[in-house]
Amino acid sequence: MPVDDDETANPLYLGWVKEWLDKARELNSKGVTTYRNAYNSLKACPVAFTHPCQLNALKGFGPKLCDRLTQKLQEHCDANANGIGGGEGDDDEEEAEARPAKKPRKAKPYVPKLRSGAYALIMGLAESNSPNGMTKAELIEEAQPHCDSSFSAPSDPASFYTAWNSMKTLLDKDLVHERRGPTKRYTLTDDGREVAARVYQIANPDAATLPRNLEPTPRIGYFDRNRSQSVEVEVEPAAPQPASAYTDLVPTADGSSSNSSALPKFRPICLRPGSFTVQLVLDVREIRARTDRDYMQQELAKKGIPPIVRSLELGDALWVAKCHDANFLTRTGAEGDEVVLDWIVERKRLDDLMGSIKDGRFHEQKFRLKRSGLKNVVYIVEEINIDPLNKDKWEVAVESAIASTQVVNGFFVKKTQKMDDTIRYLTRMTLLLKKQYETRPLYVIPTGILTTQNYLPLLEHLREKEPGMDHYVSYPAFASLVSKSDTMTLRDVYLKMLMCTRGVTGEKAIEIQKRWKTPHEFVKAFEKCGGTGDVGKKRRQQLVAGEMGNLFRQKKIAGALSQKIAGVWGDA
Repeated sequence: MPVDDDETANPLYLGWVKEWLDKARELNSKGVTTYRNAYNSLKACPVAFTHPCQLNALKGFGPKLCDRLTQKLQEHCDANANGIGGGEGDDDEEEAEARPAKKPRKAKPYVPKLRSGAYALIMGLAESNSPNGMTKAELIEEAQPHCDSSFSAPSDPASFYTAWNSMKTLLDKDLVHERRGPTKRYTLTDDGREVAARVYQIANPDAATLPRNLEPTPRIGYFDRNRSQSVEVEVEPAAPQPASAYTDLVPTADGSSSNSSALPKFRPICLRPGSFTVQLVLDVREIRARTDRDYMQQELAKKGIPPIVRSLELGDALWVAKCHDANFLTRTGAEGDEVVLDWIVERKRLDDLMGSIKDGRFHEQKFRLKRSGLKNVVYIVEEINIDPLNKDKWEVAVESAIASTQVVNGFFVKKTQKMDDTIRYLTRMTLLLKKQYETRPLYVIPTGILTTQNYLPLLEHLREKEPGMDHYVSYPAFASLVSKSDTMTLRDVYLKMLMCTRGVTGEKAIEIQKRWKTPHEFVKAFEKCGGTGDVGKKRRQQLVAGEMGNLFRQKKIAGALSQKIAGVWGDA
């Protein structure tokens, strides 16, 4: 039985989509199909949505339609808040409008009372140079000189409270992070560092600068999946670590590590601040036109950022720490004189992006970037002027690809209008990364212990065990690890073969490979379906869907794609 619009879970949103659908029909617009799909999908959905951005999960809804609904919802809320529309209660609303609106009260920044327990704890953490935080005993020893109350004995004999009870306030306000383990350790959070900076400036009004561990950290953009928008976050520099800090990061000599017995033991190579400079590396194929091949590097050089130009195995730009002593890495267990930092850029002109979506290169590139081991991947999309008809044809596919790159892959997407904007962005990023990296030591994994099998698991293990401390590899090692040809294993070839089928993304290919380990095993699985008639053909077509039809959205393979895969691998 058909459901009335008013009886659906989202009548307000559905009404607006219906208005736009009716208008598109009147104008005989190309948007009729889009609005009709969105309308039918939303009408059939039993889930009530609290914000239009959540509709992105439904068929027929993309970023543009969600943004339009968000704007419509804002107008609706403003209209209702201002009493537009009449009805009962208009007099009360007119009186409310006549009264002056109260100014929103600004929340005062938190500053603990001078020489209180909270003040002393923050000062103790601020003055500490311990890279792994402080234990309770260490922190009390540092904090006690800044406090009038005792951290060990109650000021009132009838009370159990000491100055240490202020730690609960700091934890509740998210100013201090408590790292649990055999021994609890305490460190300042980003908000805590800001409070500590205010406290330090009050306590030391004549100080010209802040201690290094209280200086503001640089901000980097990223895409927040929960808020569905690009935001800026602070990048926390890692503190120097002594060699002894690595003893719990890798398995022992007897292989007794519980989770990482297959990972190698190593002592990292340390590049001290002042022994290297951060430089931009640009792919030699990044050109403006065939007749103007050097435009990008010349413009970067004019802005004080002369790039290193070479043929990159992956990406269009990345950043390295270049050693002043060209033989240092060779003497200490690596090679070359460059260390790859955790940032890589893939640049796409809009026409190239459309072409790569069409021929499947887009998914393969994202898959390789994800497996590079680098934490920060930036997609620069240059929205150049192209044929309007071609743009309209591919607009939905491009927007969907960009949204998937942000939400699913977790990459940061930067849109620019032309190459000059891209050059300015690379310049700002280089200056920011120089400030971020050149003031702290870098820890390099010796090349001799790295293999294509242990590279990603080792990085994941180190990041999980010590999230505040990053590890890097030399440029020659990185180039070899991400090379299309140098590191091609049977598994890599198999995955590339699977991804040749349109619709099979990297995530789907990995899931197929988990179930059928080799191409031979995959073909044999189709042969076991048996029969040459319609029954056997149907079994082959549903083989993959039967195994992967209930997976999470990005890994799911439904009937149509399953049939396509069977046509390639099962001759169905």
